[in-house]
This record gives sequence, C-alpha cells and structure tokens, in this order.
Amino acid sequence: MATVLMCRRLPGLSRATTAFSTTAKREAERGSSKSKKEKRDKPGAAKAGTESGATIQLLKPQDYRVLYNPAAYAKGRAGSQQHLDRDSSQALGDTFTGPGIPTASSQAVSPVRNALPKPKSQPVLLEQTIPATPYKEEAEKEKQEMHNSKEDPRTFQKGRPEYRSLSCDSAEPAQTLSAEEGDSILQSVAGCEGSPGALTDYFLKLSRLPAERRAALPSDPRFGALCHRAVTAIRLFSTPDLIQILKACVPLAVPASHPLLNACEAEFCRRAWDMGLEQLLLVADCWRCLDRSVPSYLGILFSYANLHWRNLTLPQFVQLLYIIGEGRRSPADLAQKVESTILKHLDAFTLEELGAICLGLFKSLSGISDHVMRRIADRVSLQMEDMSTYALVNVLKMLRYTRMDHPPLMRELGRVIPARIPATNIQGTMHITLTYSSLHFFDEGVLAAVAASLPSKVSYCRSKDAAKFLWSFGCLDYEPPNEEEFYSSLIKQLHAKLHEFSKFPEHLLTALLGLAFVRRFPEELIDFALREEFVQKTRGSKYELNKDLFTLGKSVEIECPSYRGSRLPPQLCQEFTEMVSSFAEREIYVRPEILEATSLLESMLGGPEYVKSHMILPHTRSSDLEVRLATDGHPIPFNFKDPVAAKNLKGMAGVSLTDDLMSQLIQGRAHNQSSTGVGNEAGIPGQERGDAAGTPCLGGALPAGATSQPEPQPGLWQPREVRLALQVSNRNHFCYASRRLLGLHCLKRRQLRLLGYVVVEIPFWEWFPLLKRTRSEKLSYLHYKVFCPALLTRA
Repeated sequence: MATVLMCRRLPGLSRATTAFSTTAKREAERGSSKSKKEKRDKPGAAKAGTESGATIQLLKPQDYRVLYNPAAYAKGRAGSQQHLDRDSSQALGDTFTGPGIPTASSQAVSPVRNALPKPKSQPVLLEQTIPATPYKEEAEKEKQEMHNSKEDPRTFQKGRPEYRSLSCDSAEPAQTLSAEEGDSILQSVAGCEGSPGALTDYFLKLSRLPAERRAALPSDPRFGALCHRAVTAIRLFSTPDLIQILKACVPLAVPASHPLLNACEAEFCRRAWDMGLEQLLLVADCWRCLDRSVPSYLGILFSYANLHWRNLTLPQFVQLLYIIGEGRRSPADLAQKVESTILKHLDAFTLEELGAICLGLFKSLSGISDHVMRRIADRVSLQMEDMSTYALVNVLKMLRYTRMDHPPLMRELGRVIPARIPATNIQGTMHITLTYSSLHFFDEGVLAAVAASLPSKVSYCRSKDAAKFLWSFGCLDYEPPNEEEFYSSLIKQLHAKLHEFSKFPEHLLTALLGLAFVRRFPEELIDFALREEFVQKTRGSKYELNKDLFTLGKSVEIECPSYRGSRLPPQLCQEFTEMVSSFAEREIYVRPEILEATSLLESMLGGPEYVKSHMILPHTRSSDLEVRLATDGHPIPFNFKDPVAAKNLKGMAGVSLTDDLMSQLIQGRAHNQSSTGVGNEAGIPGQERGDAAGTPCLGGALPAGATSQPEPQPGLWQPREVRLALQVSNRNHFCYASRRLLGLHCLKRRQLRLLGYVVVEIPFWEWFPLLKRTRSEKLSYLHYKVFCPALLTRA
C-alpha cells in the first residue's frame, strides 16, 4: 500500500507555507517574506531562493537496487568504515529530552497565516526523467554504502602486529583445502574415535575449505558427528587446542546456538582463571566474530583484567575496550582505571585506536570525565586530516554522548569534513550531522554539504537516519539551498520506511518534529503518528515520547487549519499539560532570572494581577511572562488567582463589571474591530475557541486573520488589548556561542504570533549582566521592553 502511494502521490515536499506552488503562489509567498526575514535575522541563515516547478524529478530510478541494511563510512585518508550505533536522545526545550519518529505523507498542510486555496487541477504525478543508473556506477555506490558490523569496527587491529595474537583473523585462508580432501576428512570421522589432537586438526583443515563448501558443512551429518566427538572430549583438549577449535568455528560459520559452542563456553568459563590475558582476549574476540552473547565469560574477563590491570599492554588495553563496547557492558569498577590508562597512553595511540576506544566507550554507555574527553578532542583537532572518517565519527559519537563543547575540534571539523561528505556513507554522514545538532553547533558549510549529497543517496537511509537528518536540520533551524529536493527526498524515504515505525515509533516522531520546526507538516505521516494505534505504540516505547506527541499534536492544531486527520484526544493533552506544568513549577519558574523579572514587572506595572509567569504554549516546554496592555499603553489586570482580587477593578470609572466583561478580561481575548463594525459574530467568553476548521486555540486566543467582536452594549467598556509574551531566554535556547535560535524556540515564537501575541525578547546576553546591577537599571530596562512605542504601533 505504501509503495502504491509513493508512485502515485507526492510526499509532503514543501514547508507548511508553500506546499506545491505555482508561480503565482511563489509571488504571493514573496509578499509575506517579512516575517520569514525576522525569523532568519541571525548569522549563517543564508538560503538560495531556487524556484521549484510542479514536476519533481526522481533521482532514484524504479529499478534502483538497494541493500536492506547498508551503511559504511567512506574511507578518509587512512580508510575505514563505520558501524551502526544505537539511538541517542535529543534535547528538546529547556530540559526535556526525547528522540524522534517515521511515516508516510503525500501532502503538506498549509498553516494558518498563509493558507492558499487549493488548485482544481489534477494531482501532480511523479515523472521519471532520469535514465537508469549504469550498473558499474550503481555497484560502486552500493559498495561504498555497504557496512559490516563485525569487521568495520576492527580496522584498528591492522595497525599493530601485536593484535594478531589477540584477535581472530576472519580473512580467507591463504591455502585452501580441496573439496576431495574435505570429503576424505569427514569420511574418516565415522570410522575412528580420534584423539583430541586429531579432532583439532580436522577442524583446522575443514576451516580452509572454499567458502561455498564451508557453507554446506553445518547441515552435513558427518560434520555434526565431528562436533559431537569434540563435545564428548571437551575436557581432554588442551587450552591452546580448544582455542584453535573455537577459531576454526569462525570461518566454518558455526551457528551461535550450536551445542559445540555451548560446550566451549562452559569449558572456557571453567578454565578462565588458569588462562593468560592474551588467551582470554583472543577467546572473547572469537565470541564476537561468532556473534554469540557470553555475559558470564565477559564478567570473568573483566574481573581478571581488573586484577592484572598494571600488566596490560597498550594493544591489550585497546582490545579490551573493543570487547567492552561490542559486549555493550560497562564494568563500573574499571571506569577510573580506563580513564587513567587513556591519559597514560594518549600520545602513543594511533588515530584508529583512538577511534576504537571512543566507539567502545560509546557502545557500552561508559561515562567519561570532561577532562579525559577534552584531552582526546585536543589531539584529534590537531591531527584530524590524518584520521579516517570512520575513526573521526567514532570520536564525534563520544563527544556527543558527553555533551561537551570543544570549539577547536568543531572548527577544524568544519574545515576538513565538507570535502569528505560526498564519499562518506549515509550512516557516517548522519552521525556527523547529529553531532552538530546535539551540541547546538551551527556550521552552514557542513550542513550545506550534507544537504547537497543526500538526495542521490537517500535510498540507503534507514528510518533512523532519515529521522536524524530531519531532526538535525530542524533543530538548527537550517533550510539548505536545495531545500525542496532535500526535504522531498527524505519525506519520500519516510514513506518507504513506514513499516519500520511500528517497531521504532521514536524515529517517526523525531522526523515529524524536525519538519515542524521548519514549518513542514506532511499530512499523511502526521495522521499516522496521531492515530490511536500509533499513540499506544509510543506508550510501550523504551523512550519517553509523550512530550514529542504533545508538541506535534498542538503544533498541527495551531499551524494547520486545513488538517483533517487524526488528533490527540483531549484527555491525553490534559495529561501531558499537567505533566509539563508540574515540571515547569519545579524547574523553570523558580529560575533566578525569571523570578527577578517577574518581581520587577509586578512592581513596575502595579501588582501580581498585571503579570503572569506561565507557559502560554505548554507543548513548547518553556515559560513566558505574559503582560497585557490597552492600545493607549496602559497595563490591563488579568491574572486573578481568586475572586477577591477582582475588587481592584471596581475603581475604574464608567465600567460596569458584568460577568461578560470579567470573563473577557480574565480570558484575555483580543478584539479586532472591523472597519464596518457589522457582521462579526459574538465572542464566546470563557471557552477555548476554534477557527473555521475547528482548530482550538490555546489560551482563548483567536487565530491569525480571524476576527471576533461582540455587539456594542450601552455602558459597557470595550477594551482592545495588546498581549505581550516576554521571553526570558537562556543559552540553551540558542546555537552555541551565537544568537541563532534553535528550531523549537523558533516554532514557539512563530506560534505565539499566530495566536495574536507580540513576542518580546529579553535575551540572556542583555538580562543576565543586568541581574548584578541596581534595581533602577533593571526597572528601566524592563520599562523600555514593555512600553516600547514600536510594539503598540506594530500590534
């Protein structure tokens, strides 16, 4: 079904303001570019204004063959490939974190502010215009994207001869055994008992058979008999002979659950304390090559290494870190020793070994101090050009995991990596991009290089890769010069990977949030993500996805009036609101910079009823200071926590305190008077109000472009309000060392404006220094922010 959709319909290609546009729409869009320019009034936001026609060219022909699980890192100067790693959560908002999401959509939903009528023409169909990729070029591309999760992380072992005794060489044997000799060996097994030495020799010889012959052995009854003999005699083998048998099992591709391996594991666990560290590491490497989980054996190995730590050589240490990573286990008692050993040998490690160490720490989720990570980053930043892309990406993974800023490394990365991007495979490129977004580090050169290379290779993206690309670009609020091609290719890939999202719901949410940050709302994917069945799957995820669902659902309500798909149930939204509000009361509202601003505003405006510290949009997970002004500039009281506070209004001359007026003041609805004053429907005080499409507006606000005015009543004061949403920001709202807002906070300000608020920035680089100044200076600053004449004029 998803495949048919892809062939017949266009995925949601454009941002919510631009869907598939004709030239006329483009002209209309240019007319409303002022608000877009305000959003982009920050460094590095340049974007080419390329025109897109109604026909989208397919960069991947219909017969393009794609391997299911490709992804190897292109080789840098030293050359190596990258292994897949697990997801890492992404920061969203002030403190909440949550990973993201995947599904399929053919249509972009128009937002409230620039909704255009849909043309009556037939849907645009994808047009095949690119000739089939030549086989040679296709094969080369597949080779580049291929990934071997067992072999790629072992590249470091080729750098020193010492690793030959610590690792299992899975390369093809130099001297192969003929099929006739193999049959002779298997035939002889049935006729004799055989000594342990002879059985060992049989295994070694059979491991030298041609690959196609070895593949048939596990199902050969004669080979089964040989394995049975070995199991029976397991205690009679010497330790070197038993290791040789285990090594032979690797090229023989003995299944991980085979009885022979069960017997070998039990025997090695029994003998472990009588073996040397070199032998223990070699056996552990064999288990990895056989893809067999051996937690008991690894526990013994780590305990043994802990007791003999001082005797570890440099290669043994690196091999141990590799085993720790592949076993996904982090021995807590080794953490301090690992750090001290890294510092001891830091200058002696090869760059590939340094990458292997970081990958081992990353895979095992091992904590590492900022000091050690900084020392590693210091060395890498000085020798980056000599480092393979694979090893470099492994260092970036650990830098991302520790969430440590290192400007020299990131600047050097921005100089070195763009030229490598075209030859770097999808997974490597994804991890590079994700590093920038995780550390909130904006580099337009890197992002533009990624965007330029991705569309031609997008078919190699897993759902995770596509989600992380979308998240990263959205998080950094960057739309590349080839934005239409970039986003349309990734949205199409989400459609193609729709089947993966039931198993990995977090990837779909990650992708859709990344798209929402840059005002793109693919309708079918959103409908899929907000269905009850999918919402239930998110509840069963190992990740906390409630906040992501909440942000997506409410953003669609505000920005997409034409959306008719699934929505989050009201009770679920209420649950999420209470969850976020509870967190805000503990962690956000109590921050000194917010408390100080709230107190000073109350003093300046006349009391607590003139200011409200809360989240106007709970789904954006950050706070606001709300102030309301009459059009003549006077503050309006609205924050009444109990009925007694309403008595303060009785001093207003000429105002009848009707229930209707009180409701208007408390709810704070904006009243936009029409030029004629006739024909507008009466407002609905005290209730959440929706637009013509049934979209509820948070806080009782009217959607942009809508008007509501009660009929004038004799003696009733009709106030018009300017609602201010003061943003007391902090460094986490911006890209590193810049004044460029992150995607979530761009989304928040955009939605506040759509709901009729005037956004007033109180940026940290102005407010934080003032916190140490006199009270009068702070009051003067806030007075200027609140009563700036330009605000009232613009409102």
